[in-house]
Amino acid sequence: MSGHSKWSSIKHKKGAADAKRGKVFTLHAKLIALAARSGGDPSMNPSLRSAIDRAKGDNVPNANIDTAVKKGSGADKNAAAYEEITYEGFGPDGSVFMVDCITDNKNRTLTNVRTIWTKNGGNMGSAGTVAWKFDKKAFLLVDVAGTDAEEAELALMDSGADDMAEVDGKFELYADPKQLTTVKNAVEALGYKVEKDELIWKAKEDMKVTDVAVAKKIMKLMEMIDEDDDVSQISSNVDFDESILAELG
Repeated sequence: MSGHSKWSSIKHKKGAADAKRGKVFTLHAKLIALAARSGGDPSMNPSLRSAIDRAKGDNVPNANIDTAVKKGSGADKNAAAYEEITYEGFGPDGSVFMVDCITDNKNRTLTNVRTIWTKNGGNMGSAGTVAWKFDKKAFLLVDVAGTDAEEAELALMDSGADDMAEVDGKFELYADPKQLTTVKNAVEALGYKVEKDELIWKAKEDMKVTDVAVAKKIMKLMEMIDEDDDVSQISSNVDFDESILAELG
């Protein structure tokens, strides 16, 4: 378990919910609104279509989706304007983080995230401090249920992904960010289900964590940052040993 921190996998293995339903809905609404700035018609805006598909995959009500499209496309003149911002910094024992946010108030978000960081054994860095330790990648989680793993791997090699790994019976695919839609279409054409597709920060080198005390500190920092409503994604170089997760579970 490594790469872009697999935060959702970590929470799942701990037996926790992926995230509070309210935050999931709010996050999808923000992502849809951002995508809708380039046009409110999903048939003409691939980014919006993908954002809506992801929202529906998490059971976001159609009414919420329609409202988010109106906010982003300008149909709702009173809607707040969202923007994306990424913060980077350090956690316990050499761990590093990229924290993506979507906000309508950068000052509020900066203050909140920085406070969480410093109160939980870490500190925020300036732009470029740790970004060089990561690559921006398109990430897809593919379910190949019913297919032989070797056969699936051979088929997925032609999808356009430049790297892949089998994890818990599923495949994680990585590609150039510009190729996300192309790879997704190729995977679906093979008959496989894409459970998740997004842009992530993938650590160039992982930091293996085998000490329970250190793991608890890092986990607490992740949990606290993740609870902030403006945080959309957390990426790190942390690779928790499976035995550690078992103890923390």
